[in-house]
Amino acid sequence: MHIDIISVVPGLLEGPFSHSILKRAEEKGLATVRVHNLRDFATGKQKQVDDYAFGGGAGMVMMVEPIAKCIESLQSQREYDEIIYMTPDGETFDQPMANSLSLQQNLLILCGHYKGVDERIRERYITKEISIGDFVLSGGELAAAVVADAVIRLIPGVLNDETSALTDSFQDHLLAPPVYTRPAEWQGMNVPEVLLSGHEAKINEWRFEASVRRTRERRPDLWAKSGLGESDLKKRKK
Repeated sequence: MHIDIISVVPGLLEGPFSHSILKRAEEKGLATVRVHNLRDFATGKQKQVDDYAFGGGAGMVMMVEPIAKCIESLQSQREYDEIIYMTPDGETFDQPMANSLSLQQNLLILCGHYKGVDERIRERYITKEISIGDFVLSGGELAAAVVADAVIRLIPGVLNDETSALTDSFQDHLLAPPVYTRPAEWQGMNVPEVLLSGHEAKINEWRFEASVRRTRERRPDLWAKSGLGESDLKKRKK
């Protein structure tokens, strides 16, 4: 997978892609992330990329021409499966979307800033608009890093344990169950006996029931999406 990210402040993305899983993915040749400074495509001495909004109002707007030049320059090098714009009014990012994007080969992500981008950019180039939640950040860089991390970790071979990503929270609209490690007893608190039994079927059943219980208590909205009901739980126990 190759991901290009367009940013006004590319320095914000240096950290996330130079450590941990994302770094290992690049070292393994499984994913490449390149951040492009939008000012490199601006003209004039000041390399201006924003201007006042027509009609007045507070805040600046990212100009159409630098963004268009940058996108078209990148498009001349490869064909993108999706050109994504990170924006608060985009579709809410979730695990199914991450799963879908992980199957693509080339992604281009445009990070918004100020009051956003000239609407003509969205109309001409953008194929998908994504929000990571109902809140506003100073820019789209951190949101783009979140999307890239969630997507890249799903690529086969990126994680050391191939099954790890498949058992994450949200994969089946259930939260992950509690997890424990050594020591088995700590300050009077014990690991559930079933997890020490070595009985795989019973352990899997305990984890499923714990996932269901945690989801119903903490995220009833996810539980509703799971499509599971009492009859399904009884069938599984049988």
